[in-house]
Amino acid sequence: MTDTLFPVRSERLANRVAVVFGAGSVGPGWGNGKASAVAYARAGATVVCIDVNPSASDETAALIAADHGSSLSLACDITSLDAVTKTVDTIIARFGHIDILHNNVGHATMGGPPDLSEEQWRREMDLNITGMFFTCKQVIPAMLERGKGVITNISSVAAIRYTGYPYSVYYASKGAVNQFTVGLALQYAKQGLRANAIMPGLMDTPMIYQQISTAYGSTEDMVKARHDSAPMGRMGTGWDIANAAVFLASDEASYITGVCLPVDGGLTMRAS
Repeated sequence: MTDTLFPVRSERLANRVAVVFGAGSVGPGWGNGKASAVAYARAGATVVCIDVNPSASDETAALIAADHGSSLSLACDITSLDAVTKTVDTIIARFGHIDILHNNVGHATMGGPPDLSEEQWRREMDLNITGMFFTCKQVIPAMLERGKGVITNISSVAAIRYTGYPYSVYYASKGAVNQFTVGLALQYAKQGLRANAIMPGLMDTPMIYQQISTAYGSTEDMVKARHDSAPMGRMGTGWDIANAAVFLASDEASYITGVCLPVDGGLTMRAS
C-alpha cells in the first residue's frame, strides 16, 4: 500500500479498538470496508477485520500489519446471531472493550418484487439490515457499560433516492438502515453512544463490478455511465467513505449523532 492512497497518519483514534464487519473486498481493489479498516489503523486504532471470507479479512489485516498498524482478522457470517455473538465475545476477551463498531456488510440483487424469490428478499434483508441488528445487539451492552462508543453503519443514497437501478430490496433495506441508525442515536445519546450512517453515492469499488455491472451492456459502459451521472464527473472511491468514517469516529465529531451523511459528490442534491 502506498501513501498516495491514504496520506494522512494521525493519533486521532489512538488506544481505540475499531471493529469492522465487512472489512474484506469482493474483488481486487479498495472497497469501502477494506479502505475504512486501513484508515482506522492509520488513525491509530487497533482494527479487528471481519469478513465472511477469511482470506478477505486476512488480506486487509495483512495490509494493516505491513503498514505498521495493529490488526486482528476474524471470520464471521453476520446473518447468524450465534456467529456474531461468538465473534464479539472473542474481541472483548482479547481487547477488553470495543470503541468503534463499523457495519459495512451489504449486497445488491437486481429485480422488482415479481422478479425476486422470497429467499432472495429475506437474504438481502438479512445481509443489509438484520446483520446490523445482530452486531449492535452484541456490541451495545459493552459500550453502555463503559459509557461511550461510536457506531457507523454504511447505508446508500438508495435509502433516500431512486438511483435508476431496479433493486427494490436494496432500497427497502438501506432505508431501514437509515432509520435504524437514527433510532440508535437518539435512544442512547444520553448514555454516551453516538450512531451515524454514511450514504455512499456512485462509487468505484469492487462491489459494482460484481453486483451492478449486469445492468449494463459491458463493464466499460457501466464505468462511463456512472462517471457521466456523477455531478463532479467522476465516481467516488472507498477512500472517500474511509475519510468520512474516521472523522465520525473521532473526537472531532463528538457532537454529531443521528446523521445520515451523503458521500456522493452532490448526487442527492441534484434536481434530476
